[in-house]
Amino acid sequence: MEIPPRIITLTTDFGTSDAYVGVMKGVILGINPSAQVVDLTHAIPPQDVHEAAFLIHSAHRYFPKGTIHTIVVDPGVGSNRRAIVCQTDSAFFVCPDNGVLSYLVEETSGPNFLPVCAISKRANAVTIENPAYLLPHVSNTFHGRDIFAPVAAHLSLGVPLARIGTPVHNLVQLPMPEIHISDDTLTGQIVKVDSFGNLITNISRRDFVAWTETAPPYTIQIGNARINRLNRAYAESDIGEPLAIIGSFGLLEIAVNRGSAEERLGLKRGDAVIIRKKRLLHP
Repeated sequence: MEIPPRIITLTTDFGTSDAYVGVMKGVILGINPSAQVVDLTHAIPPQDVHEAAFLIHSAHRYFPKGTIHTIVVDPGVGSNRRAIVCQTDSAFFVCPDNGVLSYLVEETSGPNFLPVCAISKRANAVTIENPAYLLPHVSNTFHGRDIFAPVAAHLSLGVPLARIGTPVHNLVQLPMPEIHISDDTLTGQIVKVDSFGNLITNISRRDFVAWTETAPPYTIQIGNARINRLNRAYAESDIGEPLAIIGSFGLLEIAVNRGSAEERLGLKRGDAVIIRKKRLLHP
């Protein structure tokens, strides 16, 4: 039975001014000329594993079942950090074991975290060991070419996980940004600043709705901005004004209509967003 072409996505911090991405594609197509290679992004800030972890978590669910996601944001290249493949019910992830799968393996416990695709109970992970699926000469500086690209290509041909290497458990995880809930406040933080300057937080639609339904009216405090309502569209606010909206990934975002919230508010990843109950005055 002929194996249908597998999609291989590439997520790197390589940029596109050098030939690194093209070389990885050349390796993949040299092994499987029928592979469909998709550039997810090559604009991850250099060595920013947290950014890569957030983006692959946000994007992977929109690809067909069996897609092979190759993630090369690898400040530990050439060191003793492990190279791994993780297989879930829906996808493969080929990457360094440096925390880049943190959002995917984090399990939720109640309404206290991002809505994630937990894989820790339904995943098989192996270290990449078998030299048959690597390039003949492995450099200390370009594992994207020599390890991750060829392994992804062989997976796309149907090579089973057990042939790649031995099982591995307890994948490296980054500290995850939590939300904190009290009677009067819901506190989260910025986890991503996108190219429009929108400030994406770790407060999900689910948590926002569950808390604000029992706490109206409220104020969203972020930096020096105070926002008293949730928009359905950016254009519902005046041009240049800060606003709050649930973005395309189901997370609370702070934006500026036709502007950059990052520039307007001077905020960055890790800064707090606090939703407070308004105190009502009674006669």
